[in-house]
Amino acid sequence: MSPEKAKSGGNSALADPALALELFSIAGSLNATPDLDYLLQKIGAAAERLLDSEASAIMLVTEDKKSLFFKVAGGEAGKKLKTMVLPIGQGIAGWVAAKRKPELVADCQKDARFAGKFDKASGFVTRSLICVPMILHGDLIGVVEVLNKRSGSYTEEHRGLLSSLAGLASVAISNTRLRQEQQNFISNVLDILGGVIESSRPGMADHPTRAARLACAIAKSLSFDEYSYRMVYYAGLLHDIGYVGFRNPRLLAELGIAIPTESQHPIVSCRMLEGIHMLSGAIPMIQHHHEYYDGSGYPGKLQGEQIPPGARVLSLVEALEDLRMAGLAGEELSSRAIQEIQNGRKTRFDPDVVDAAVEFLKTQGGAW
Repeated sequence: MSPEKAKSGGNSALADPALALELFSIAGSLNATPDLDYLLQKIGAAAERLLDSEASAIMLVTEDKKSLFFKVAGGEAGKKLKTMVLPIGQGIAGWVAAKRKPELVADCQKDARFAGKFDKASGFVTRSLICVPMILHGDLIGVVEVLNKRSGSYTEEHRGLLSSLAGLASVAISNTRLRQEQQNFISNVLDILGGVIESSRPGMADHPTRAARLACAIAKSLSFDEYSYRMVYYAGLLHDIGYVGFRNPRLLAELGIAIPTESQHPIVSCRMLEGIHMLSGAIPMIQHHHEYYDGSGYPGKLQGEQIPPGARVLSLVEALEDLRMAGLAGEELSSRAIQEIQNGRKTRFDPDVVDAAVEFLKTQGGAW
């Protein structure tokens, strides 16, 4: 490195051997961490540290595409900026957003574009900055900026580094939005499927959602891990979808079923859901939710620990739901429910599931 570059600090950040590790660490977090605020704060902090700056900010485009708002603002004054917006085209950040071009400003106080209102609101004095746009697939997402280099001056190398960090921020935002869209789609599809299941047989109103909630409450008492808990929810919601399949002659023919019977609905349910990766852990629960602890259930005549834990929970839930769907309510439902599962201890039901269910029902006053 030449003395001039060393003096200006032009390559100091880029020469740091920890830089590559820092960028790899952030890149590795993009898929591993769904928390967008955490990721953006991490990127902002990295920008401050690697570019030796007093503060940083990540601003996103508003829904109407007319302004920028502060998503992340680092430094002591950052909290005061979270409620402020900047029209696109105004200020240096607004100019960068409008032109979609990065900008390095050595003396902000002499720049006609500088929006001093943010300094007045925060008490921060902006001397110099680099601001770069975040663009993904041709769409402007926002801008990233660092403010006030602590030593030396910002250089083109620093602008390139900030652009790399802005690219990571763009990916983080895009991934989060995609996950949110997928979750919204899945949630709506599950609601639709629940409604279809309710209409498949008389008396099934509210059964999918009630079964899912009750199964999850018992699973939580039994300390199911996060994945198993989620699978119990899906199994509770979709375990009776086989009744919908009873109306599909082609599906029944593929399964070799001429006239469907009650005992065949778990198999039909599994066939309808197979191949859906996100439900892979729920399918064994659905397949065996009518197995009895003593081995007298169906379809596999499994017993005891052979029955998947989630299926043992769902088996008990089905018994309670049968009482509710038969028209019992209030105190009568409460007492009958507890009596039913206690009578089935070690025969129909897993004793540990019985204990967890009784405790839950007593806590809830017998309702679910």
